[in-house]
Amino acid sequence: MRKQQTDHLIQLITSLTKAEKRHFRLFVTRNQASDDLLFLQLFDMIDKYGDYDEVMILKKIPDIKKRQLSNLKAHLYKQLLLSLRLLSRNYNEDIEIRERLDYARVLYNKGLYRQGLEMLDKAKGLALKYKQNTLALEVVEFEKLIESQYITRSINTRADELTKEAETIANRAIRTQKLSNLALQLYGLYLKIGFVRNEKDHFFVNEFFQSSLPQYDIEDLGFYEKLYLYQSHVWYNHTTQDFLQCYKYAQKWVDLFRDSPEMKKTDPALYIKGLHNLLSSLFYLSHYPRFVEVLKELDTFKLSEKNKRINNLDSILHLFRYIHRINLHYIEGTFDEGIQLVPELMESIESKKYHWDDHRIMVFHYRIACLYFSSGDNENAIHHLNLILNAPNPQIREDIQCFARFLNLMAHYELGNNQLVEYLVKSVYRFLAKMQELHQAQKEILQFLRRLHRIQRKNNLKREFVKLKASLVKIQDDPYERRPFLYLDIISWLESKIDNKPVKTVIREKFLQKRLSVENK
Repeated sequence: MRKQQTDHLIQLITSLTKAEKRHFRLFVTRNQASDDLLFLQLFDMIDKYGDYDEVMILKKIPDIKKRQLSNLKAHLYKQLLLSLRLLSRNYNEDIEIRERLDYARVLYNKGLYRQGLEMLDKAKGLALKYKQNTLALEVVEFEKLIESQYITRSINTRADELTKEAETIANRAIRTQKLSNLALQLYGLYLKIGFVRNEKDHFFVNEFFQSSLPQYDIEDLGFYEKLYLYQSHVWYNHTTQDFLQCYKYAQKWVDLFRDSPEMKKTDPALYIKGLHNLLSSLFYLSHYPRFVEVLKELDTFKLSEKNKRINNLDSILHLFRYIHRINLHYIEGTFDEGIQLVPELMESIESKKYHWDDHRIMVFHYRIACLYFSSGDNENAIHHLNLILNAPNPQIREDIQCFARFLNLMAHYELGNNQLVEYLVKSVYRFLAKMQELHQAQKEILQFLRRLHRIQRKNNLKREFVKLKASLVKIQDDPYERRPFLYLDIISWLESKIDNKPVKTVIREKFLQKRLSVENK
């Protein structure tokens, strides 16, 4: 077993719950004593120490020979998956459907056609109930195979029924596939570039979206077809910065689950993601009351007893709760309170408790850095920014890579590292130009920092901050120039310099003033 496969085995074992470990031991010892199973002894060793030490294993379990280890690890991995699959059939509908398909195949191989058809009929009922069109089509195709060999008086009508059923399900599955492909490709595009940077980006994304969107009649679409259609619109509008339309389709996404409440239990991950995208839209629209309302819905959402066993759902739920609790502190300007979330969040990241991917972790480091920067703790902001700048996979979220460098430059300016700032200005300028991220707002700030020594000598720093703010206010509503303002509240930072107040105070005062204005209407 190669090192990567050994690592996979260790990760799988360490991810098991107590119930899953107990089930595994019962599963593998159902026919023989545990003492006779070398792979179970290997499992116990890895489970006990949380690592794979070949020398210690050979010493502690003398019955295992070195030449056996590779096959034992492979066999252990397979037995673990078999045990987990058996356990998962109780809370994964698609596994239950596939299991009935397997039973039907066994009955078919035995020549027990009627029993096979009865089993397939149950499988098809479940597949249609849970909107599993691909599996339903597989069931129908199997039914056609059996019906062609098990001749009855109703074969003529049955053949027509199955043919029409297959065509209907196939058309629905093809539409679902096209729409899910489009949603995934738009998401991948967003991970690559973030928000559109210029008119060329906008034209490319729009052309791709319009040309890839299949024709449809909304009345003919099933649950998942509508879901992937709304997903596609969410990602298109999010990437093109049309947050009002993004909100509209994210709300349709969530409403789809409210209209089919049983699907919240069947596919809670997609419902949770719908709430996440709804909250993201509300955050960019600065719609505080509705944001608080939806965040409460996310915080109070409880997984069913069956779904609590699925680690992935717990991971997604915690991921989005952290994101939007931090966003709430951004909106309210309560950055010191937001920092209190950081130790718990970092413990989750460092322990790899939830197996979050590199993209999610990078975004968290940027959000944490913004919390620290806005609260005035620039050293901790730089620490988290360095974790982004030294990331092993710089191809994801190029936008975060760029703005992390920009925020790093501003944090060093706040610390008074003027010589380092002079060096970093050139470095950041080259990087942003290379990535085609050099917006007018960034040019203005970089030029300001480049002239910093001359400005300070003339003792007119405050006047220059006022001029810089006036320049940025003019361009912040431009659809292609406003992009930097989505990543960092630059205007509030400048106002803090002009009024000689902490950034957190400026943002907090703006929030309270806006709330008061809304309440007085």
